[in-house]
Amino acid sequence: MSHDWLGMKEEKLFLDLDLSASFMPAARKKLGLLEKKKDYRLRADDYRKKQNALRALQKKALDKNPDEFYFKMIRTQLRDGVHVIKQPKNEATPEQMKLMRTQDIKYVEMKRVAEAKKIERLKSELHLLDAEGKSPNKHVFFLDTKKEVQEFDLATHLDTVPELVDRVYNRPTIATLQKETLKGATDPAHLKKLAQQRKNQYDLLKQRIEREKAMFVVAQKIQTRKDLLDKTHKVKVKKETTNGPAIYKFKFQRKR
Repeated sequence: MSHDWLGMKEEKLFLDLDLSASFMPAARKKLGLLEKKKDYRLRADDYRKKQNALRALQKKALDKNPDEFYFKMIRTQLRDGVHVIKQPKNEATPEQMKLMRTQDIKYVEMKRVAEAKKIERLKSELHLLDAEGKSPNKHVFFLDTKKEVQEFDLATHLDTVPELVDRVYNRPTIATLQKETLKGATDPAHLKKLAQQRKNQYDLLKQRIEREKAMFVVAQKIQTRKDLLDKTHKVKVKKETTNGPAIYKFKFQRKR
């Protein structure tokens, strides 16, 4: 009995599908099955819900006072048709924010002092020589006549060989070269290697100087945040930037 009932149910299901397909126009078969009443009901409910929301918004806009002011008028911006509250711009770099959240001012100051000592040690080793062997300063020679200017020879004036004229350091005179033997590297490949090493040292010095400045800025910002914990009345004079902390003016109070 149960098997016969199941067979009748399957036969009725196939019959419904055949009827829906038979009533469909031949020109519309490529578009799919006809819309059922339940599909129409869902679509109609969605349409009515949207119309009610539009009418509520129109009523709210008509009832609103046009002279009314509220702060979201100037604190929001339109993005893809939606008003979004503007977020305050962060004036600190991610590295500075990470250090301020995780490290203490004493630790940052200790690292800054260690970096400053390394910078002084590098400066003493390099003697502040330019990496390319050229000085940024100018050496001016004064001559009396135009003839002397035309006949001026830099190597003769400096009493050295022409190969050493462009050097601003370790430029011996001809007399020194005749008396003493040449010391140090003379191979061009070796000299090029030494120049590259000297350039790397200057690059390292530059990186350490920038790191020391960043540590100093972080220490100042942490100290400013600690000072703000005081309940004394204060007024912000200057906003915080990536190169410096915010500046506040505190009300003077006489301490007992």
